[in-house]
Amino acid sequence: MGERDFGEGLLDACPDMRAFRDLRPVIYSAVQPFLTDDRAKVRDAALVVAIPLAEHRNELADRARRLLSTNTDRYKRDRALDALNAWGHDTSTLENANDIAARKYHARMADHGLWWASNETGDCAEDPLF
Repeated sequence: MGERDFGEGLLDACPDMRAFRDLRPVIYSAVQPFLTDDRAKVRDAALVVAIPLAEHRNELADRARRLLSTNTDRYKRDRALDALNAWGHDTSTLENANDIAARKYHARMADHGLWWASNETGDCAEDPLF
């Protein structure tokens, strides 16, 4: 995601991240058997781990959709929705009311942070957000 936002060469200056990227296939092969575990908690945890390994997007996208249809855990849902959005999938039909509320809350907090950073006047801001 960093390369998407900051350019292709982002990781060239960060050997640790490059090393992690080079290990993704090995890590994925260790996680993959758990993607089909009989226990939903294990499957869902494996999916959340596998998402940053993004070389298997089609398989993971199907699993992310399945997680979104069965799981209510906010962290796992956010990871699945973020990944699908980053991979160019339309998630509008996959979001529930809590997802929409969380997305709007995070957007407001991000806007508030930007507003606060650009309007700092020492101890208080000139114009309140409300």
